[in-house]
Amino acid sequence: MNSVIHGPYNIIYLSRIYSLRRRKEVRCPVGDVLATFYPWIKSLHVMSVIAWMAGLFYMPRLFVYHVEGLRKQGVAAGSDMDLLFQHQERLLFKAIINPAGVATWVFGLALVMTPGIVDWSQLWPWVKAASVLGMTWFHHWLGWRRKEFAAGTNTRTGRQYRLMNEVPTVLMILIVISVIVKY
Repeated sequence: MNSVIHGPYNIIYLSRIYSLRRRKEVRCPVGDVLATFYPWIKSLHVMSVIAWMAGLFYMPRLFVYHVEGLRKQGVAAGSDMDLLFQHQERLLFKAIINPAGVATWVFGLALVMTPGIVDWSQLWPWVKAASVLGMTWFHHWLGWRRKEFAAGTNTRTGRQYRLMNEVPTVLMILIVISVIVKY
């Protein structure tokens, strides 16, 4: 029987854990706890991913408005409008993107450590892992660009930020197909 969970959670695995718990023969207490709270961990992971992705999609758009406001609308560096953009970018990064990214990683690693969830002999977990690492790189890339705006040293155009805004979309497509199709 395939040990990878294909439903909301693997009923056979969980029933085995519960019967072992009743007989006090549980060999892996961490796996037991993770399996018990699997639906909750998965729910928190999904909510974290949604918040993280919302921030990763919105930050490059803010950068586009910031650049075009500075270049096309005559907004001067250090002006009230420039400082407003910097404030919005800082809040988005510090209050939404960073905490959601950390939560996504924490709950995602908890899911990976849950027995019976990931079959590493298949291709999909490797594609997902590489895509999540790419998403994390993009997260940090946004942080580096935010610091450039704050220092007044941004050299990228609105078009470049629009193109970079496609990176999380492509990675998201790879991640969702990997997790749903499990090839």
